[in-house]
Amino acid sequence: MEPLSADQIRRSFVNSTKSQVKAIVLPPKFTELPWASLDFLGWRDAKAPNRGYLVVRRDEVVTGIALSTQTSGAPRRFAGLCDLCNTAHHVSDVALFAARRAGTAGREGNTVGMYICADLACSLYIRGLKELDVPQGETATPEVRAERLRTRLESFVQRVLQ
Repeated sequence: MEPLSADQIRRSFVNSTKSQVKAIVLPPKFTELPWASLDFLGWRDAKAPNRGYLVVRRDEVVTGIALSTQTSGAPRRFAGLCDLCNTAHHVSDVALFAARRAGTAGREGNTVGMYICADLACSLYIRGLKELDVPQGETATPEVRAERLRTRLESFVQRVLQ
C-alpha cells in the first residue's frame, strides 16, 4: 500500500459523520508504519477500544470504514478464524466488527459485520511479520494469501457501500 497522509485518511471515511471523523485518533507511530507490507491500514482507537478503522486504496480512491466491536472477555482456549486473512487465532484474538453502511442505509441503522483479527493486523500475519500463537494449516504463499485478502476486503467494502 502506498503511504497515506492523515488528511487523506480523514477524508476517506464513508460511514462516519464529520464530528466522528474529527475525533479519530490515528494509529500510534503513524509516520513509521510499514506501508509496503500493508494491504490496508487497520487499527483500534487507543482512546476508544471498541472502535476500529479500516482504510483501503481501491482503484486510486481511498475508502475508510469505521468499525465497532465489543471488548473481548477472558481468553478462551478455542481457535477463531479471521474472515479477511483466514488466519487462525485464539478465539479472543478474533473479533466481530460491525460497520455502519454508507449513506441512507447506515443512517437507518443498517450494518454489516465480519470476524477480523482483533488487532486488524491481517497484512502482517499473512506475511509472517507478526507472530501467531495458533498453528496454521495454510500452505499458500504470502502473495497468494494477500490476493485472497484483497478480494475478501473488496467484498466487505462493497457490502458497506451498497
